[in-house]
Amino acid sequence: MDITALRTPETRFATLPGFPFEPHYVSELPGYEGLRMHFVDEGPRHGPVALCLHGQPTWSYLYRRMIPLLTAAGYRVVAPDLFGFGRSDKPAEGPTYTFNFHRGSLQALVDELDLKDILLVVQDWGGLLGLTLPMDDAARYSKLLVMNTAFATFDGTLPPGFLAWRAWSNANPDMAIGKLIRRGATHLTDAEAAAYDAPFPSVHYKAGVQRFPNLVPEAASAEGVALSVQAREWWQTKWRGKSFMAIGGADPVFDEAGMRALAAHIKGCPAPLVIPEAGHFVQEWGERVVPAALASFAK
Repeated sequence: MDITALRTPETRFATLPGFPFEPHYVSELPGYEGLRMHFVDEGPRHGPVALCLHGQPTWSYLYRRMIPLLTAAGYRVVAPDLFGFGRSDKPAEGPTYTFNFHRGSLQALVDELDLKDILLVVQDWGGLLGLTLPMDDAARYSKLLVMNTAFATFDGTLPPGFLAWRAWSNANPDMAIGKLIRRGATHLTDAEAAAYDAPFPSVHYKAGVQRFPNLVPEAASAEGVALSVQAREWWQTKWRGKSFMAIGGADPVFDEAGMRALAAHIKGCPAPLVIPEAGHFVQEWGERVVPAALASFAK
């Protein structure tokens, strides 16, 4: 793949509070040759896998509160950074970032690592993309933990909260990411907020950050919509695994009503855990989410 990409210097990741995990890289994913993807890989090599997918504008650092709890429960945790984020390479041109570009990279990683018995953990774009994966390889997936996200379908309108976010994002191409996340997770320390900024030494590294809000479909013909419609039907009628939903009740983009509507499309999804004070980045309340999910799965 002939794509001009930037690579964040490793020195930017020298201080990451609560994130002692060794980096792992793969550089020759089929169809993505020449691009290096980073992923966290913690816990036992054998047994179930928790595949943790982040969204925009975050990276695998978002899962630092959940990873130790999942590994302690016997899971191997694999948390990739999407291209354009975290320690992964960052294509320099915005048009490179498409729904199929990202979805294909996640499929390629799952195949490359031959992940099985997967607990799919998703939020934000991790869900818009990740929720389309199991229908193509259902035998690999056994559980779902879904947080504030949606299917990338187009049902006629976009939520006002999202439209406001997209407008703000487009007006602020060099957004202060750590500051943004801290607005909805006020318990973050200065050092934790800085860790969210670490992947982006300058605005030139933020093509993916700038692009993602504009990939949300606004027409039935948009890329990803047909797949997402198919996925929604699959989750509602063919999903055979266990599910759990955690909702950040203070999310201005994916509100509780929207999340409960999403739950209705996931066969067998039990009553969700609602954390009223949690914002969009629910993983920052992971110490509450993981035990509740594991207890639900154990029933």
